[in-house]
Amino acid sequence: MEDVKIGLEVHIQLTSLKTKLFCSCPNDYRDKDPNTNVCPVCLGLPGALPQLNEEAVRAALSLCIALNGTPTRKMVFARKHYFYPDLPKGFQISQFTALGSSPVCQGGRVKLQMKNYVKEIRIRRLQLEEDPGRLVWPQGFNSKYVLVDYNRSGVPLIELVTEPDMSSPEEARAFVDKLRSILEHLGICNCDLEGSLRVDVNISIKGGERVEIKNIGSIRDVEKALRYEIVRQKTIVSQGGKVIRETRHWDPNKRVTVSARTKEVEAEYRYMPEPNLAPYIITEQLVEEAKKTLPELPDERAKRLVKQYGLSEYLANVLVSSKRLADMFEEASKSYNNYVRLANILVVDYLRWVHEFNKKIGECVEPKWFVDILKMVDQGIISLKIARDVVIPEMVKRCKEPSIIIKEKGLRVIAEEGKLRELIRKVIESNPKAVQDALKNPKAINYLVGQVMKATRGQAEPKLVRKILEEELSKLRG
Repeated sequence: MEDVKIGLEVHIQLTSLKTKLFCSCPNDYRDKDPNTNVCPVCLGLPGALPQLNEEAVRAALSLCIALNGTPTRKMVFARKHYFYPDLPKGFQISQFTALGSSPVCQGGRVKLQMKNYVKEIRIRRLQLEEDPGRLVWPQGFNSKYVLVDYNRSGVPLIELVTEPDMSSPEEARAFVDKLRSILEHLGICNCDLEGSLRVDVNISIKGGERVEIKNIGSIRDVEKALRYEIVRQKTIVSQGGKVIRETRHWDPNKRVTVSARTKEVEAEYRYMPEPNLAPYIITEQLVEEAKKTLPELPDERAKRLVKQYGLSEYLANVLVSSKRLADMFEEASKSYNNYVRLANILVVDYLRWVHEFNKKIGECVEPKWFVDILKMVDQGIISLKIARDVVIPEMVKRCKEPSIIIKEKGLRVIAEEGKLRELIRKVIESNPKAVQDALKNPKAINYLVGQVMKATRGQAEPKLVRKILEEELSKLRG
């Protein structure tokens, strides 16, 4: 879509840290009673002074280097003023480039491997800031009142801002997917936690102003919100209207964007240097330490999987799109050496059922279970079809070991030739036209094979079925 420009602002909670960004309150605020995980600092009470959590700087540096960005040397915090119930101080401690200093990191890039092309997305900056509190609408966006929970106030955030280099919803989703994988490999954010990865989308089409869609909470919804917004904006322009500069919210239930307010410009935030925090000098030693401790990242890991296990680039790239999925593959590969078959089961079949049942990758499923399944297929205990269509979905849905599922459902392959021959003769008697077709054209036997597999619920061994069918048809030819 050449007439569409998309840029993202991704808010990444540093869930790996033990405490908040400027105080000693626990960083894990979830499942706590409202407004109990707070102190004078994160509530912004008079006289309370912030103190920087230096682990947040180290985490931000690791992401900066992973994205090929340039760390700043002198980092200065700023006050970003706006008046909203979730911000008790009336300002957010953040960073701002125009104050004669730099955010923690500038520049960088992420390479996207799309279906038919490769695209590079430029990073504008990474900045450290505190998370505001959380607004709760008891009856959704139409609630008559709003509740505020300050437990989240002060949680350390990295805000990642891209250039408007994306031109489709698919590219935006691919970017967030890739970023999530990088964060997982770095170990600085558990992206499965509610609110740990939130996306603001900036989108404009030719002839319209830029619109921001705030606080999209899932990767799938990034794509859905953009699809809706592109149609909305194009409809306005095609009818002779003008797309105005505004902030909108994504309603995941109605699957629409809802107008919230006119969009603020930077001057309205009245940025000023934070007087209670001294400039922080990022030394060369700190940068070198971050480089040395950098783990294997998704792109490098994918290349290694291709080289070490003989996988295709496609399989390797899908595996590393989730650290857990890649870890499951490498753990299972210690006990099963048909690596391509193992990778295919994980990428094609396991992921299919994970998405079907809305589960998380690795949730209650052990790598060893895939080894057990494939070894049973290799030994002829179950068929590959049964493994894919019955065992794996039941395993994902019910969190049960494959051996238990196979025993419960009686899924073992029917390998007893006498029993199978008797069943095949019944299929031949029931399908006279198909039998005549098979006698004339050997390829037509596939229909009869399918009927036998259907009658045995996929439990018959296809090669044995074909062999017996050919023998029985040969008798009919006389």
